[in-house]
Amino acid sequence: MTAAFLGIKGRCAHCQFTLELKTWELNAMAINESFACSHCQKSLRLSCPTQIKRLKALDSLAMLRASLRVMIATALLVALVMEWVGMLTGIEQLNFSLIAVLIYFAVMLIARRRQHLTLILQAAKAHTDTFTS
Repeated sequence: MTAAFLGIKGRCAHCQFTLELKTWELNAMAINESFACSHCQKSLRLSCPTQIKRLKALDSLAMLRASLRVMIATALLVALVMEWVGMLTGIEQLNFSLIAVLIYFAVMLIARRRQHLTLILQAAKAHTDTFTS
């Protein structure tokens, strides 16, 4: 999975350059670790609690696609069985199926739009090694 696919960007506090964040940088932000700006090479971190909460909320979107597919498949099977039993006509079953697929695509579109965000990164103290060699 590439950073361009994720759609998460970060704005450097030092050079005001907007970066496409890589997955390892997102992991560093999730564990509250600083990382270097790819443009100016200065240390950055995400320290705003609101933005940290918004970044961690993206984890809940990971299961959305799978759970929506299960829900839509179940709804389509129920409509098919209801048609076989005679509770729905063929046209009603087709309408039900089209509405279910439309709901799937609408929810996925909203989820993708919500996933695109730009984080304001703050300056961090330079990382120092605690290990001596």
